[in-house]
Amino acid sequence: MTPLLEREPYRARDEEELLNELNLLTRHHRAWCDAFARVWPDDADSRRLEDLPWLHVGLFKRTALRTDYPGARRGRTLRSSGTSGAASRIELDEESSILQARSAAAILRSAVGDEPRPLLVLDRAASLREKGSVSARLAAALSLKPLASEIRFLLGNPAAPDEVAWDEVASTLASSSRILVYGFTSVLWEAWASARIPEPALALLSRARVSFVHSGGWKRLEADGIDAARLTRELLARAGPGSQVVDCYGLVEQVGMLYPLCEAGFRHPPVWADVLVRDATDLRPLTGEPGLLQLVNVLARGAPCHSVLTEDLGRIEPGACPCGRSGKRFELLGRVPRAELRGCANV
Repeated sequence: MTPLLEREPYRARDEEELLNELNLLTRHHRAWCDAFARVWPDDADSRRLEDLPWLHVGLFKRTALRTDYPGARRGRTLRSSGTSGAASRIELDEESSILQARSAAAILRSAVGDEPRPLLVLDRAASLREKGSVSARLAAALSLKPLASEIRFLLGNPAAPDEVAWDEVASTLASSSRILVYGFTSVLWEAWASARIPEPALALLSRARVSFVHSGGWKRLEADGIDAARLTRELLARAGPGSQVVDCYGLVEQVGMLYPLCEAGFRHPPVWADVLVRDATDLRPLTGEPGLLQLVNVLARGAPCHSVLTEDLGRIEPGACPCGRSGKRFELLGRVPRAELRGCANV
């Protein structure tokens, strides 16, 4: 267990401790993943975070990257939706899954609080019974499981978001005035924010404190002229006082790492992770300028996903964040022009 996971996620960080753990993890992957060792054969430790070896996100769609360390126990495969082109497939191992679950729970707890409450998921329960693999969309929903007193699935068919089980919503709210709701962003819009909610459920919602959590799926909404402000406005209009909307960013290649949007409009890496921005032409590190996001963390044991150069554009904003969180703050600016659409990978 990494000692960094014992810390508060957004307190002051020890950069040297993080770099030491990342160097250990890089050595681990170089020793037990032949593909990673071929890409990065130099076994010298990195002296700076920006020198840390990385893999481009596209590699995970083109080849199965496994770190077969002694005693590794494999579970299901995590897969992106693969809206176009190949889908990423990440083979989960037990040790990484434990770390990733703890990471996601700590990050989400800081965003929505730690009071257990019912979790309503805009997906179908049958997805849990699929053998051998789990979708990134469902994995994102289940990251809220440690904060849930119970879980209810609201869709019988993900392709029919207008068929929400509103009776389940009403039944839940009849016994609990606080709930969590998770939905893939476009599904949350179609199934909830812009849907006609039956009066019994709507009346209960108007008095309930709802924490909406969503991730991914902006491509379709942006094409229809729907932005984050409108989604948030419509969701809160159908919920009671004290309700909130938490917009999360992350990668299927780095399950367990979520970057919620803070109240000041920025995202923050916890103490067990970090973010760099690189120039798209020469890959030099940037601060205060837009470039490619590189995401690093200490959670991945079974695949070399600890340092990934993405196709997402971002910018690191210098200085302290008004929200009070320590460490870096960054903005997510969108996709690289003409980058392959990655569907549910952005969770």
